[in-house]
Amino acid sequence: MIAKQSTLFIPTLREAPADAEAVSHKLLVRGGYIRQLSAGIWTFLPLGWRVHQKCVQIVREEMDGIGGQEMLMPVLTPLELWQHTKRDHIEEVFRLKDRTGRDYVLPMTHEETVTFHAKEILSYRQLPQLLYHFAIKERDELRSRGGLLRLREFIMKDAYSFDRDEAGLDVAFRKCEEAYHRMFQRAGLAYSAVEAESGMMGGKESIDFLAPSGSGENILVTCENGDFAADLEVARGVPREPALPESLDAPKEVATPGVTTIEALAEMLGIDTAATSKAMPVTTHDGRLVLGLLRGDDRLSESKMVTALGSDYRPATDDEIRAAFSAGGGSLGPVGVDIEVVADEALRTGQFVAGANRDGWHLLGVEAGRDYQPRFADLREAREGDTCPECGGALRFQTAIEVGHIFKFNDRYSTPLGATFLDEDGTERPLIGGSYGVGPARMMAAAVEQRHDENGVVWPASIAPYDVHVLALHGGAEQVLSLAEEVAASLDEAGFEVILDDRDERPGEKFADADLIGCPSRIIVGKKSLDDGAVDVRRRDGSADDRVAAADVLKWVGQS
Repeated sequence: MIAKQSTLFIPTLREAPADAEAVSHKLLVRGGYIRQLSAGIWTFLPLGWRVHQKCVQIVREEMDGIGGQEMLMPVLTPLELWQHTKRDHIEEVFRLKDRTGRDYVLPMTHEETVTFHAKEILSYRQLPQLLYHFAIKERDELRSRGGLLRLREFIMKDAYSFDRDEAGLDVAFRKCEEAYHRMFQRAGLAYSAVEAESGMMGGKESIDFLAPSGSGENILVTCENGDFAADLEVARGVPREPALPESLDAPKEVATPGVTTIEALAEMLGIDTAATSKAMPVTTHDGRLVLGLLRGDDRLSESKMVTALGSDYRPATDDEIRAAFSAGGGSLGPVGVDIEVVADEALRTGQFVAGANRDGWHLLGVEAGRDYQPRFADLREAREGDTCPECGGALRFQTAIEVGHIFKFNDRYSTPLGATFLDEDGTERPLIGGSYGVGPARMMAAAVEQRHDENGVVWPASIAPYDVHVLALHGGAEQVLSLAEEVAASLDEAGFEVILDDRDERPGEKFADADLIGCPSRIIVGKKSLDDGAVDVRRRDGSADDRVAAADVLKWVGQS
């Protein structure tokens, strides 16, 4: 069916919203694809919903192709499920009470719900299973921004596999990983599949699918030689060698009055900032105080710290710090403290300056293993200047959009929720699972970020709202409009999705809207077409701009 633009709700704008920074935010609003209702809450207008659903269909076909079974789970979820898995404390989870006082959550993911249903899997003969749905998710996002990039409400495809053992999970995981590659390739996205962190979801092996873009919430870290790729949250970079002072036989106190920053400490002592250590006292979710320790020139990776602690955490309060260290921030260190110390790998060898746990004093020559006994972990955030852990090449950092994330949660949810089955030998075992998420809205945003020009979107053919945009430059001439309708009808009959701009608008207005909308092919029918029987044909990506006989339009479009 031909879509006549005069009847469609496509409110295009000539100017982008004042607060829009991301290209996708600007162009999707200007092109009449989306509108904001509130911070992080967006409406997909008819044009935007067409694109969204094309992304959905690609994902659906690939999930069905590996044996996925589509279902639908509710958004409203009893809090008690999340209490069983100890995820009820997560700040980003919306909570509410019904009129009787019963507690619920509006989750951003459905591991608890699907595992609750998986309790009906009683025997190994019923395994494996791969269940998925497209559902609205809610997230109490503190800093919503970027249009579709960071939302409070969104639709996600989340799939869940259940197997009898880790070998079965490996098979399911690889199948989903391969399906994800096909999804993003079909959607025309440039992307990288990289090592990632599971975060609040819990679990082990984790892969992010990151689409490089001008805007995004993730950083893709790659080696210049192509043998390393990871999300910044887990990327391992090799830092520069520090310029260390002469070694000491034992730590030596030095007065540092008024010094509370690494920069001020290094300047006072005349040393490299990398020759100092930075104390980061934190408190875990269960109230345990832990001292994180980094090299002075490094930044703590919050996700790596969560992994190292096996728990969410918060910065320790001043009272907690005073009680444990007898000193305030700026003079803290690992020597002589009676709490667990988790030190970054960069502190494994060498002697560093550390706080003396006495206000206004530091220790020179502090050495791990001799002066304190830490547990080592990778805590630092990789940064510019680091080298590749595989080959020593330079690391590169690119802004990216996370369009997909898959990870193994093993028995993280089945054990606390009692989802068990009887194995072949009659033993009761927990179901072993994996989680596989894709954001269709982020696929849209990534496509726009990667494929646009100064005039609008250049959609990949597979997710474009329409295949062909026919512009009738009729100026009130019925014969021109009639010819444009004939061209559109021939394309429609051949199976192409066609939008016909039949509006009585100036040519410039029509061209500007067509550029914003961004359909792959454009056919322009004007008064000259009545004389020579030809029409102008253009590819939105600029690869073709020609004039062909109206009778040859179908052939020309089919060559794209």
